[in-house]
Amino acid sequence: MPTAILVHGGAGAIFPDDRAHACARGCLEAARAGHRILAAGGSALDAAVAACVVLEDDPAFNAGTGSVLNADGEVEMDACLMDGSNLRAGAVAAIRGVRNPIEVARLVLERSPHVLLAGSGAERFARAQGVAPWPASLLVTERALTRWQKERDEGWTNKPGTVGAVAVDAQGHVAAATSTGGISSKHPGRVGDSPLPGAGTYADDETGAVSATGQGEAIIRVVLAKFACDQLAAGDHPQAAAEAAVRRLGRVQGEGGLVVVDRQGRIGLAANTARMSRGWVDAEGNEGCAFEG
Repeated sequence: MPTAILVHGGAGAIFPDDRAHACARGCLEAARAGHRILAAGGSALDAAVAACVVLEDDPAFNAGTGSVLNADGEVEMDACLMDGSNLRAGAVAAIRGVRNPIEVARLVLERSPHVLLAGSGAERFARAQGVAPWPASLLVTERALTRWQKERDEGWTNKPGTVGAVAVDAQGHVAAATSTGGISSKHPGRVGDSPLPGAGTYADDETGAVSATGQGEAIIRVVLAKFACDQLAAGDHPQAAAEAAVRRLGRVQGEGGLVVVDRQGRIGLAANTARMSRGWVDAEGNEGCAFEG
């Protein structure tokens, strides 16, 4: 069966243009990392995680290193991984002190009976599984700190994004991974859509895989990722499913976007924001990246 991977680096107004281009290139590098695994016969789950790790380690994105700061000036991160072959999911919310939240989400999926662990409990689980502490100072970039200071001092606002990946492997299994630092200056403990299966992340071999980005509260209210998968179940092409999901998001005046892949390796994406950075390697092996349109 054909393999494919599609990643996003967040929807919103990404300015200036040089940063937008950097985000698009970063998405392509993440897609290539995932595709190398697929090309070698690896699983969609491994590919989605690998792509997400690349994005978490890239300070251009609001996930892992480069995550935005909450109202207390601290990093709290959310992540989710879902396996379409068995509908198992693992997620962490408001976690601190780890380099790659998506890897902890995978440990929740594979080594616990739970779906979602939050806050200090998620951190305790990570330590028990051998995840080394990661100093908070190494997660904070100058850009994130400047944003936080402007929000406090000048009432300046910005809408940072989320990263995610969807993949299908040669066995026809799909997976979705999503990771984020959330909303800048958020209330401590706030949890968005990314770690919630059905909202920001969903994967089902019978339909496809979805990762969303945008205003988390709005995405939660319309259960965006599951809605897109339901459109696939109804016979929509992934592009049509993505566009229908964005229209659904408009019902609650939400802003955002999503990436979609089905088990045939077809891909789709849509957003109602000015930009959404993304990169892909499709079922024919064609690769590309973009941030507008």
